[in-house]
Amino acid sequence: MGGMLFSPPHSGRSSCRVRAGPGLGQYAAPLLHLPGTTCGPSPALSCSRPPLQFHPRLVTFITSGPGSAETEESQSPWNKIVDHCERLQFQSASITKYVAEVLPGKNQRAVSSASAARELVIQRLGVVRGLCESEEQRLLDRAHGEEERAHQSILTQRVHWTEALQKLDTIRTSLVDMLTHLDDLQLIQKEQEIFERTEEAEGILDPQESDKLNFNEKCIQSSLLTQLWVTAVLGCLSGTEDVRIDERTVSPFLQLSDDRRTLTFNAKKSKACADGPERFDHWPNALATISFQAGLHTWVVSVQNSCAYKVGVASGQLPRKGSGSDSRLGHNAFSWVFSRYDQEFRFSHAGQHEPLALLRCPAQLGVLLDWQAQQLLFFEPASGTVLHSHHAPFSGPLFPVFAVADQTISIIR
Repeated sequence: MGGMLFSPPHSGRSSCRVRAGPGLGQYAAPLLHLPGTTCGPSPALSCSRPPLQFHPRLVTFITSGPGSAETEESQSPWNKIVDHCERLQFQSASITKYVAEVLPGKNQRAVSSASAARELVIQRLGVVRGLCESEEQRLLDRAHGEEERAHQSILTQRVHWTEALQKLDTIRTSLVDMLTHLDDLQLIQKEQEIFERTEEAEGILDPQESDKLNFNEKCIQSSLLTQLWVTAVLGCLSGTEDVRIDERTVSPFLQLSDDRRTLTFNAKKSKACADGPERFDHWPNALATISFQAGLHTWVVSVQNSCAYKVGVASGQLPRKGSGSDSRLGHNAFSWVFSRYDQEFRFSHAGQHEPLALLRCPAQLGVLLDWQAQQLLFFEPASGTVLHSHHAPFSGPLFPVFAVADQTISIIR
């Protein structure tokens, strides 16, 4: 049992026979040199230590003959101890091997993996850095080219209108000279010349506003730059705005949650809502309590439960009453919204609707307002993908605005 067998002798004298398992000599040897016993000739079992004093039960266990009740009673616990010793030795050997062989290998692989990871980071950021530098140079060149174009257009206009002024001055001087030095008969004789001079002056039109004289800011628009910028901004912002719905503005077709973050559409108009100047009385709209007129601001709306909603910003001047376009989000000059109806997505402002081709329906919709850049962006928070970007000359405070005509939408952060 357990690699070590104790067998009582069959002769009349006391003796012992021990079969030790691998590595158990140190456990077996002390058990062999007993009073009145003879050690076998095996070198592995030779007794080199002074005689030890053993408990009488141990002596009885080793020296008693077959069939002894005490031997049978004692053999099991003592062999268990030997088994435990053997297992502990194997466990120690396993741990020693783990410390000596496995851990150094693990350490070497960790060092190699860390080195490879650092190289990967440097390589990828090098690619990103190179792409950014290339895009930066391209956009700076486009800005410089657009500046030169506008400058040349202005110079051309300056030359043209300088010549026009000189021509008008010449015509005017000529006409004044005729009036000063010619009598009525001579003026009649000069009628044809006067008519030609007058007609020439009338051909010089007044200056008109032209986009060619303005710097076109769209020249620096870049989807790559926008995507990188949004990713950087979202990583730098400490958090999104604490946007809550202003219950005074909630349409009677909407139900507002207790935390003022969730709007639920109800096809039946509620009679519990007290009417007021701030409340939308027809369209299922609602404004937030907070407004912005400087800085960077972002908020996220859960839209996965709705197939008909609008999310964006609106001026405080947005009308609240009636069923006309004046109070309908995206159909007036006071609102800029991203909207969904069934599987159709679009951006709407001032009655102009721009279809948006999305690969999938976003479960969440993020809004990023950059007041300084006069830019409004809609993005998917999970991936950071920009869904639409719009530049507009904002003026006055802008409020987050919401509309829902199917199920619910919720401000989640």
